[in-house]
Amino acid sequence: MTDREFDVDAGMESDMGFIELDRVEKVFDVRRRTGFLKREVRQVRAVDSISFTVARGEMVGYIGPNGAGKSTTIKMLTGILTPSGGRLRVAGIDPSRERTRLAHRIGVVFGQRTTLWWDLPLIDSYRLMHRMYRIPDGRYRENLDRLVELLDLSALLDVPVRQLSLGQRMRGDIAAALLHDPEVLYLDEPTIGLDVVSKSRVREFLRELNAERRTTVLLTTHDLQDIEQLCSRVMVIDHGRLVYDGALAGLHEAGESERTLVVDLARELPPIEVGEAARVVKVDGPRQWLAFPASESAAPLVARIAERYPLVDLSVREPDIEAVIAKMYADREAGREAGRETGREAVVPGAGTS
Repeated sequence: MTDREFDVDAGMESDMGFIELDRVEKVFDVRRRTGFLKREVRQVRAVDSISFTVARGEMVGYIGPNGAGKSTTIKMLTGILTPSGGRLRVAGIDPSRERTRLAHRIGVVFGQRTTLWWDLPLIDSYRLMHRMYRIPDGRYRENLDRLVELLDLSALLDVPVRQLSLGQRMRGDIAAALLHDPEVLYLDEPTIGLDVVSKSRVREFLRELNAERRTTVLLTTHDLQDIEQLCSRVMVIDHGRLVYDGALAGLHEAGESERTLVVDLARELPPIEVGEAARVVKVDGPRQWLAFPASESAAPLVARIAERYPLVDLSVREPDIEAVIAKMYADREAGREAGRETGREAVVPGAGTS
């Protein structure tokens, strides 16, 4: 029996709440000079009484605008930051009190940072991690061979990290985070700056990892395609508070968001007519832009257009996540105002408890 199999058996009672946050908050003291000798201290609540659970093996999207509190939450889950209040557990472990013990059970990838040694060949970073995590030799070789194959890293192992492209380095970072076979993987913007091929490769690998090893994944991203292709559940944080917890389709409905179908026709034609399924929002020569509900599939719309119009090319543009959240937040505030007037506060459908 491997170490991981033993840990899984010992922790079966916590499968449904493998990651648990109960009214967790993080407050920072921000000091600024207000005079020659005077300083003012202001408190900033980065995370405000958040509660949620993630079951073992779940892949969950954790999204929100810049400064919403996503990275702060991840840092508390890894033990880098200590919560100012509330209760937080990962696999039954308090991250801030038992950070070293937890490190052997989690993997972390920050899209804009690297855990690799900049001037060393990629393989040397892996050898160092082999020793740091005290990974048994057989398990290390097995995991390394598998990761190199799945992430297509064989040609990069002897290349210094500083010479890798962003997409290559990201694949290298993901492999580094998984060498010790963690039970939880935190991904902070894992596809940021990647080309289409690299994004597809990373997403496919994460799907296989989750299916084969039941790895729990918490994903923060601004790319809704990451969420759509990987996660069955999404949580939205805004101003440090959890404002939604549910399916992605429900998020689109709550934010009344729209996707855009960009259609290139063989020649310039009047605006495309497809009834109530979509509306033309822009025409530029043979190219037309049609808006349709983000919760709806594009396939029926594309089929209708292809039947009636000389179609050359098309693409689907996802709604901007910050716009979706801003709309949801505005609706939430409007509901609160209406609730104050009627004596009962309205609630955004699907919103999480905050």
